[in-house]
Amino acid sequence: MENRLFDTAVQELKYKVLVELIRAYDKGLDNNIYHEIPIKIMPGPKASLRCCVYKERAILQERLKLAMGGDKTNPNVVEVIDIACDECPVDGIFVTPACRGCISHRCAEVCPRGAISIVDKRSVVDKSKCIECGKCTEACPYNAIILQKRPCVRSCKAGAIKVDEDKKAVIDNDKCVGCGACVYQCPFGAISDKSYVLDALDMIKNSDGNKNYKVYALIAPAIVAQFNYARIEQIVTGMHKLGFHQVIETALGADLTLAHEAEELAERGTLTSSCCPSFVKYVEKNFPDLVKYISSTPSPMVMAGKLIKALDPTGKVIFVGPCTSKKFEYKQEGAKDYIDCVLSFEELQAFLDARDVDVSTLEDTVLDNASYYGRIFARSGGLTEGVAKMAKDMGFDAKPVAMSGLEECRKQLLMLKVGKSPFNFFEGMACEGGCVNGALCLHHGPKSLTDVNKYGELAREKSVENSVKLFKLSGAKAHDDGAAGEAAATSDKPAAKKPTKKK
Repeated sequence: MENRLFDTAVQELKYKVLVELIRAYDKGLDNNIYHEIPIKIMPGPKASLRCCVYKERAILQERLKLAMGGDKTNPNVVEVIDIACDECPVDGIFVTPACRGCISHRCAEVCPRGAISIVDKRSVVDKSKCIECGKCTEACPYNAIILQKRPCVRSCKAGAIKVDEDKKAVIDNDKCVGCGACVYQCPFGAISDKSYVLDALDMIKNSDGNKNYKVYALIAPAIVAQFNYARIEQIVTGMHKLGFHQVIETALGADLTLAHEAEELAERGTLTSSCCPSFVKYVEKNFPDLVKYISSTPSPMVMAGKLIKALDPTGKVIFVGPCTSKKFEYKQEGAKDYIDCVLSFEELQAFLDARDVDVSTLEDTVLDNASYYGRIFARSGGLTEGVAKMAKDMGFDAKPVAMSGLEECRKQLLMLKVGKSPFNFFEGMACEGGCVNGALCLHHGPKSLTDVNKYGELAREKSVENSVKLFKLSGAKAHDDGAAGEAAATSDKPAAKKPTKKK
């Protein structure tokens, strides 16, 4: 783990489970792993994380199940580990020891339900009356009253997480958009994503050294900000050593998505992006009236997969990226024919280390598939920058807005819904800052944005023209007949006439 950077110990724990699982796969999996791996990671006799080493091992067994694909009956890629979800306090209004027993009693005066009383000169909250409006927290001159929510509940901007009668987190699949914010924010790792690493291992193994079929890796542009101990060109070399025939930038697919979405905007007049599957799902579930505006263009991952499959129909395509939402997207109609598996950056790190591939010692393998605009898709605003440029070249006026995080998405979508928005193109990213802050990144922060911008500047191609030419020559189709496409086709908004390019 030297020189590896994870934000949290939870990520390191997931990583250790994945490393041991991959090593066990290489030796031949059997049921002994449920006993052996937890003991290897938590040898004891003293507990280091929980009340006892036996509970730690029991939780590790559940993590191992998730690493092996999780509950097959649960369609969600995010699951709650019940046994690990027992340390957080119950949500609600709390009076802290900072209460000074003042005589003004502002907290009690502002409470609309009379839920606060003064007992022994201190404020006491009657939970049966409290509606958690927060007025008392604002009125207290000492900030002694707080509104406490579990990190998972607070992080979920889709309102999909509740706490049941056993004080366990429960995910409402009908509301969940798969963004994975709860996965990253849960301080106990009680909410985690399923891994499909065994599927990826099988694909590579059964290819017999890429003789039976070729295995392609699609790497998301956010990868450039992740492996800070090595160059991206060394990572590519390392992935070849893992058994991938070729490593291709998903940014190539981003070039294609950008070109098609710019054309759609010109034709339809108002458009929301389709790059982030969690954003698309958020619109579908919370703003059904706006589904007609969703671009029918597939995401960059799918567009790149289409290109690969058109050129090599028997090939297997494994996407490697920063988010949980791609793990549900690749199984959906319109994507499953082009993407065969999805791995996270966390899982790629575990894969490299399990096979003892030290990428920092490897030579470089050149990677230059995409343009500047395709590469900066990894950050919020990258798509809007590209759309604005292409619109200008095509001779029409684009008024794009970058919506970073679901809270910002909600604000802008509400404006669009009531006809008050000054914008005509809406770039939606479920993660604040964009894909560089995806839930399954190794680390997060402002440096990631800088790294992506630098990576974009290094691209030899500054426009998407060559990517589009390659896509057309391959014979691949740009659009699917999925929900977004149907929404576009049935839109009640008249299609704008496509402008001619200025001479």
